[in-house]
Amino acid sequence: MKLLSPAERKLLKARAHALRPVVVVGNERLSAAVLKEIDTSLKAHDLIKIRVTGEDRDLRQALLGEICSITGASPVQHIGKILVVYRENPEPATPAAKKRGARKQPRRTKQSFQNG
Repeated sequence: MKLLSPAERKLLKARAHALRPVVVVGNERLSAAVLKEIDTSLKAHDLIKIRVTGEDRDLRQALLGEICSITGASPVQHIGKILVVYRENPEPATPAAKKRGARKQPRRTKQSFQNG
């Protein structure tokens, strides 16, 4: 788990503001399926929101620590029932078109039929 500087945390909070929770932790708490989904989401997106059901704030704080220690993510924010975690991806995501070597199509010009 990497410790984030206050400046990094501030930038990540701003990025996370528009995100929606991608994982919901329910009554089963951290089952193997939930941890797998969190790991998969962190591989696809380096910053995710997790919604935790339940009213116990201390339990949610403990879950945040447990999620971060198991997945290797860094805690960014805990507001209410929403946890925000970040894990840097070793490889930047590249668009599929660049991977296949697709070339950019040349720009077509307008063709005028008025002058013959």
